Amino acid sequence: MSIETKANDTPAEAHEVRGAMRDFLSAFEQFKEANDTRLGALEEKKSDDVVLIEKIDRINAAVTEQKRHIDALSLKSKRPALHESAHAAPSEGKAAFQRYMRVGDATAIATIEQKSLNVGTDAEGGYLAPEQTEAFISQAVKDISPIRQIASIREIGANVFRKPVSNGDAATGWVGETGARTETAAPTISAIDFPTMELYAMPAATQTLLDDGVVDIDQWLAEEVQGEFAVQESAAFVNGDGVNQPKGFLDYTIAEDSSRAAGELGYIATGVDGDFPASDPSDVLLDLIYTPKQAFRANGRFVLNRSVLGQLRKFKDADGNYLWQPSVQAGEPARLMGYPVTEAEDMPDIASDSNSIAFGDFRRGYLIVDRVGVRVLRDPYSAKPFVLFYTTKRVGGGVQDFDAIKFLKFSAS
Repeated sequence: MSIETKANDTPAEAHEVRGAMRDFLSAFEQFKEANDTRLGALEEKKSDDVVLIEKIDRINAAVTEQKRHIDALSLKSKRPALHESAHAAPSEGKAAFQRYMRVGDATAIATIEQKSLNVGTDAEGGYLAPEQTEAFISQAVKDISPIRQIASIREIGANVFRKPVSNGDAATGWVGETGARTETAAPTISAIDFPTMELYAMPAATQTLLDDGVVDIDQWLAEEVQGEFAVQESAAFVNGDGVNQPKGFLDYTIAEDSSRAAGELGYIATGVDGDFPASDPSDVLLDLIYTPKQAFRANGRFVLNRSVLGQLRKFKDADGNYLWQPSVQAGEPARLMGYPVTEAEDMPDIASDSNSIAFGDFRRGYLIVDRVGVRVLRDPYSAKPFVLFYTTKRVGGGVQDFDAIKFLKFSAS
């Protein structure tokens, strides 16, 4: 099996990624060997070997950590640089913003924003970060946030995005080439609102850092806030209640798929409370795959946390092949039964009545709304001798197509 790396990786990066991939694939082979031994012993003794189970769990955890390391290396290699050319002077906007960040002088930046007719960018609300800094933050957050990588994203200039939705009740019919056309009924149109909510981070800097002209203060800010933004967003896109935060897909009403109403997401049950069926447990995964309509299966994927994934790695098909297969290219997702897998740590562990596995086309099913602009307010007073930078962006999110996402519920019915 050959190991692939990105074409734009440097030789050092490519060597590091190849080494990590070799370790990852080796760990997975060890996992399969240990699990096969366990299954063989289980058939003979009809009981599990506790020592062997602990060994499998350790290897399983190592596989997970190796995959995470590879993903981190891949993100690092493809992340855009924020620096401008070493021989080029900073743009007018960036120079003004850096002066505001370093010494609190907002005269130049206020003048620029007045020229561009920006409204509400005074010192009380902060000032907009340069477009380059905003783009760096947005890309970095997308790299870290698993739901951002798979959902639809729309940028808007207002606080609310209203999406028209047809209820699908427009009359249609067949007609001959010269036949008379009867007037069709107009469809009923409703709207789904996606309000944006304020997300903030407040990194602190020393005056020494701000006085150091070698330090790119824009990049420092971007690197400080990207992790906090990604963590908060990821949690909200999964579990958010829609109050001062996006509405996560698990916060909607989730009903049995055959009887769900409009505006509800659907689930199928495993048939066992808090567990997979004892016999042929992977059959319920196949049922889940075929629950969405074919149009949503084409770009379908599994979304689950690493604890659940650790259990699924042990599943085999009737021919003895493992259902979970690693990717041989860094940055590409592993696959389960042929479909890509997204790990989202905010998904629930397997428990009684838990909706622990989601499957579907998340690009059609979930919409993330970003209001353009990252705002920064410099605060040298609240935490002396440190300078705080209250950094905000406005983000919303919610389900836009309730047919696109289905869940596996660990319940009897």
